[in-house]
Amino acid sequence: MKLSEFKTQLNELENLHFELPTGERVPAHFHVTEVGQITKKFIDCGGTMRNESVVNFQLWKANDYDHRLHPEKLMNIINLSESKLGIKNDEIEIEYQGDTIGKYGVKFEEGVFKLTSTQTDCLAKDDCGIPPAKIKVSLSGLTETTEVSNSCTPGGGCC
Repeated sequence: MKLSEFKTQLNELENLHFELPTGERVPAHFHVTEVGQITKKFIDCGGTMRNESVVNFQLWKANDYDHRLHPEKLMNIINLSESKLGIKNDEIEIEYQGDTIGKYGVKFEEGVFKLTSTQTDCLAKDDCGIPPAKIKVSLSGLTETTEVSNSCTPGGGCC
């Protein structure tokens, strides 16, 4: 989800909720401790130079159980970050503390920002000799045909 999409959804909310991929909600007393632009400049395993940029939110829960971050307060934090840091309309990455800091994507469903799992990937599969994924076809999805040109018949020479 891009920052502009996040802000559009945020404007429609009375309460702010985040949900982990497990379905567990981030406790209501969470803080947004950082909003920033993270730029990553790197070389992939195939030798290609790459640049990536994301808008980063860091969610943190403390023992401040009376704290509740309202949508308008988060919007103010985002607007301040845009004006002071020059944040772009990039994809959002959310960090949240589990056993270690987890990095998540985000989507919006049913009034809740749902954190989505992220995966590592090889960006140079051809250079690394990784074969493309095979397309899985369900045989039950194939339909029978009665056309002679598309069927194999005894003595037809197709076998």
